[in-house]
This record gives sequence, structure tokens and C-alpha cells, in this order.
Amino acid sequence: MPQSILLGVSSCLLGNPVRYDGGHQRDPYIIQTLGQYVRYLPVCPEVECGMPIPRESLRLVGPPENPRLLTRKTGEDHTEAMQAWARKRLDALEKENLCGFIFKGGSPSSGMERVKVYNEKGHMVTKTGVGIFAKAFMERFPLIPVEEDGRLHDPVLRENFIIRIFALTRWREARKAMKLGDLVAFHTDNKLLILAHSTEHYREMGRLVAKGKAMEAKDLFREYETLLLQALSRKSTARKNTNVLQHMLGYFKQILPDAERKELLDLITRYHKGQLPLIVPMTLFGHHVRKYDVAYLARQTYMNPHPAELALRNHV
Repeated sequence: MPQSILLGVSSCLLGNPVRYDGGHQRDPYIIQTLGQYVRYLPVCPEVECGMPIPRESLRLVGPPENPRLLTRKTGEDHTEAMQAWARKRLDALEKENLCGFIFKGGSPSSGMERVKVYNEKGHMVTKTGVGIFAKAFMERFPLIPVEEDGRLHDPVLRENFIIRIFALTRWREARKAMKLGDLVAFHTDNKLLILAHSTEHYREMGRLVAKGKAMEAKDLFREYETLLLQALSRKSTARKNTNVLQHMLGYFKQILPDAERKELLDLITRYHKGQLPLIVPMTLFGHHVRKYDVAYLARQTYMNPHPAELALRNHV
């Protein structure tokens, strides 16, 4: 597993008392569970752009696609100040080489989706807004994995985010001294992981690697990175995972006794029907991979895309 994963995070989620009322939104999962495997760089847009603690609360007001950031009672406009600060902060964050960002959901500065937007009369008109800083971050770094604290409680979204941050870290480590042969090896090791997220990207990436000798290395690697992160941003599903499991089963066609092969097939079927979590067939696959020394599968990051201690596949 990668040893150095740096994530940006809304400061209040780490328990820092930076909210408008002097409070915080400490998130035990982010701190205690995920925090065992990543480092955090806290960011509080409102405090860092000069607002005091405590302060008047803020909300988005105006057209949902381009709202203003106003204080709730006095209507003081902080839009330009927030945007100017965000530009400088993003310049600094670019140098940090972040592997992801966890935003505070619902925040008019940091919410990545479904933020309330009000009209000038104070009536809420939609929940389709995006926080000023979160919007600027996602526009500046469209491929970096992002999530919100609340969405991390959804097992599918949580696993997808964590798969992406670990994959991006592995890619960046491999990329440091990468040559064409290294790219071929990286792609080979990640084929099943990519297939579990996007068949279309799986095929396109295979074609890209195959024609690698005809491209400039920097262009090849840049295009591959884009496709990799686009592919993994698509959520895996039981159907997609079942396809991968059946593909894996093919590697045991001439190895496993009929009874053991039937047992694996039964677990795959029960997983596909929603009767078992993914960890059950994967555990048995892991046993057979080790027992029969199936080298190709042993190299696949799909077997262990994130630390087993996070127990992510117990719930998907």
C-alpha cells in the first residue's frame, strides 16, 4: 500500500473550532479510521479569507449557477473576497500534490453539491448550489477525487473515493521514473480494477497502451492518467464486479477441482443477487490465488485496492 497519501479536508471535520458559531463538526471516521492511512491538510475558507470566529453565518443568494456569498442577516457580500482568496489558496494547494479532498457538506463555501441557494427575499429556491471554494477547487483540479463528509457514510461512495485516492497515489509513485515498459506493467496490474469501474475506459486504455511507442512519453502518460482517473470515478456495481469475478474464475478453469470451482461460482451468484457482500467471494479467491500461485491474479490491485482493515468490501 502507498505510504504517503495527503488529503485536503475542511478544517472543522478534524474538530477544529472554526465554524461560524465557534463550534466544529468533528468526524470520527475521517479522523480515527481513514486517518490511520492518510495525512490531512486542513482548510477553512471562511477563516482563511479573513472572517472572524464567531461570525455571522453565510448563505448562497441569487442565480443557482452563479450565486453570491452573503451574510444571512446583514447581507454583506463576501463573494469577491472568497474568490480572490481561493485563487491564491489553490495555487498553494497545487504544490502540495493532494490525492483528494473531503469537503463539509452543505457549506456555502465548501459544499460540493446540493447546497441551498436563496433568493433576495430570503426564501430557499433550490438545493443545487455548490460552495464557492469547492466549485473553484473542482474546476481547477477536475480529476482529483473529492467527497463530502456525509457522503462518506454511504458504503459505495466511501469505497469509490478510497479506491481512487489509493490508485492515484500508486500512479504518482510509479510515474516518477516511468518508462513505456513500466506503464505496460502498471496497466497490467490494474486491469481488473479498471474493468470493475468502466468497460469503456478499460478498452480505450488498452488501445492507448498498445500504441504507446508511437506517442511522446509525456503525452502518453498524461492521457493515461486522465483515463485512469475518469474510469475510477465511475462507481463499481454488483454487475460490474460480477463480470470481473467471472473473468477471474477463468484463470482457475484448468486448476480447481470441480467442487471448488462450483463453490466459487455459487458465491459469485449469491453476491450478484445481493445475498453476500463482495468480501466473501474475494476471500475465497484470495485463498485459491495463494494456494495455486496464480501469478497474474496475485499482481492485480483489484485483489487489495485498499487496506483490508478498512473493511470496505464488507458492505458492498
